[in-house]
Amino acid sequence: MGCAGSSQSKPDGAVKKIRKPKPWKHPQPITKTQLTQLRDEFWDTAPHYGGRKEIWDALRAAAEAELTLAQAIVDSAGVIVQSSDLTVCYDERGAKYELPKYVLSEPTNLIRDS
Repeated sequence: MGCAGSSQSKPDGAVKKIRKPKPWKHPQPITKTQLTQLRDEFWDTAPHYGGRKEIWDALRAAAEAELTLAQAIVDSAGVIVQSSDLTVCYDERGAKYELPKYVLSEPTNLIRDS
C-alpha cells in the first residue's frame, strides 16, 4: 500500500498527452492581426529569458501544429510537459518554459479581420 499522493505518474511511465488550452478571453477584443503581432513578439523575445533556443523552436513548432504532430514534436525534443496545454514545460536540464495562452490558441473574443 502506497501513500495517496504517490500515484502521480502513470504506471507505464507514459508522458502527459497534450491538449488544446481551455477557452480564454483577451482583456479587450483583439483582431487576428494584433494576435499574430503578439505571438511574433513573444517568440522573438522568449529565448532571451533563458532556456535553450532549440527547445523554444520546438515549442513554437508544437504550438503552431495539430495536436498529434505537436505531441511528436515535444516528445522528440525531450520536452517535459508539466501542464497538458503546454503552458508550463521543462527541458531535460530542468529549465522552465512558460507559454502564454495567446500563442497556443485564439481567444473567444477574437475579431475577424475584414
